[in-house]
Amino acid sequence: MPLTLHATTAADIMTAGPVSLAHTDTVPEAAAFLTERGFGAAVVIDAAGHPLGVVTKTDVLLHTRRRKPGLEPDDTPVTEFMTPAVYSVRPETPVRSVVEQLLELGVHHLFVTDVAGVVVGVISPTDVLKKLK
Repeated sequence: MPLTLHATTAADIMTAGPVSLAHTDTVPEAAAFLTERGFGAAVVIDAAGHPLGVVTKTDVLLHTRRRKPGLEPDDTPVTEFMTPAVYSVRPETPVRSVVEQLLELGVHHLFVTDVAGVVVGVISPTDVLKKLK
């Protein structure tokens, strides 16, 4: 029996109200945030809530590995090692386009932004799978 995706827009499949990292957060804060919550990535936002980039567990590991042993605690802000690109869609984006972008871009998260550019949701492949029946 074929599966059908029961959603029409990004808003139908997104996880609303995603948590984020502040642009002033540091390496230890990002590591704790990601591991304690079980996230693979988080969007980094400025003081107005606009996305600046994305930090992944891999980004944290690579940054930590590049540091020389014996240095003081790492107070490097996430903005210095984040991926400075945030792939996003609007809530009204057709779900077909969302799936195509996830596949074409090879990313695990698309962030959903409102008209002001504020992140209001996140979409992962798991969110898409949950709507298949």
